[in-house]
Parts: sequence; structure tokens; C-alpha cells
Amino acid sequence: MSEERAWARLVDRRSVNRGDQRRSALLQALDDLLREKTLDQVNVAEISRRAGVTRSAFYFYFESKAAAVLALMADLYDAASDATDLLVKAEGDPGERIRQVLDSLFDSVDASPHTYRALLEARAANPQVREGWDAGRAEFAGMVAEMIERERAAGHATDGPDAAGLAAVLLDLNDHALERHALGGEPPREQRVDALTHVWMTSVYGGIA
Repeated sequence: MSEERAWARLVDRRSVNRGDQRRSALLQALDDLLREKTLDQVNVAEISRRAGVTRSAFYFYFESKAAAVLALMADLYDAASDATDLLVKAEGDPGERIRQVLDSLFDSVDASPHTYRALLEARAANPQVREGWDAGRAEFAGMVAEMIERERAAGHATDGPDAAGLAAVLLDLNDHALERHALGGEPPREQRVDALTHVWMTSVYGGIA
């Protein structure tokens, strides 16, 4: 995508080529370590040593472990952006579209659950990450709210509560479901997606397929 969204600005790329070998080695080292331990248990010296670079090299690319986790989760941000684009286009059957969006989000978490758990750690511990996360969420919520208002104006969606508030609450539900899924909580994924699809459809379209 050509425009840079708030979530993309969370990643500390510093205009560095994402194909840079040292940067890639650091991210691979972090990914490997997160398969073995939590983010809190990993330190910068350990990441740098496993990547075969110096600590100063780590800090050239990333301000902190949290920033490195955000860079590691770039694919998730891309997936979230694509999912939001699909959702707000409001094309085709709404139930199928909403389910496709939710499946793509769960697919992204399932592709790298250990890094998603690390992202949750970083968000809880790092004010900058939390602020950036909230900014990205607000941006997504604004786009969803605009979609809801357009669908209402076109007579496709039912009247209901303030669109901005509804969008924020629905995204909160998504976030909580993804977090519980990444942490291994019940119910299983398929049931979560079924329930979320139902809630979204009922809230926005009144259950109309």
C-alpha cells in the first residue's frame, strides 16, 4: 500500500532497507528466542549474540526489544490492513466478507503465535508501544465507523448506536478473541469466528445476510 498508516509507523524501520542482512539476522534471532522463552526473559545481548552482531548494531535498527517485536510482526500489520480494506469496501455478501476478514486475522496469529504473545507483552509493558497500538486501533475504528455509516445511508445496515462507538467495541471484541486464541484459551478458533461473525452481522446488519 502506498500510504503509511499509524500501525506501520510503530515499526522502527528508520528508512532502513527491510532486506538488510544484519537487520534480518536480528529479527530471526529474536524469533528463534521467542519460541523458547517470553519477551521478558530475552535480552538484547542475547539477541545480538545469536545474530552474530554487536549490541550497538541492534540499537542502530531498533530502539528496544519492543520495537524489534513490532518489526517482527510486520506481516500481522499488513494482514490487518488488508483485512480492514476488505471490510470497508463493503462489497459482496456481508456475512461472507466479515468471516473472510476474521479468518485472515486468525490466520496471521496462527502463523506466528509466539511473536503475537510477545507483542501482547510489549504492549502491556511499553508505553510507546501501547500508545502506538491505540493510535493504530483508532485509525482502524474510524475506517470501520465510516463503513457502517455508508451502509446505513444506503439502507444496507440497520440503525443502531453511534457508529464510532460500535466500531470501537467490535474491534475490542476482535482483539480479545485473538489474544485469548494466541494464549490457548477456549473456545476453539472455529467457534470464535462463528460467534464473532454473528455479533458483527447482528450489530451492523441486523443479522441480514
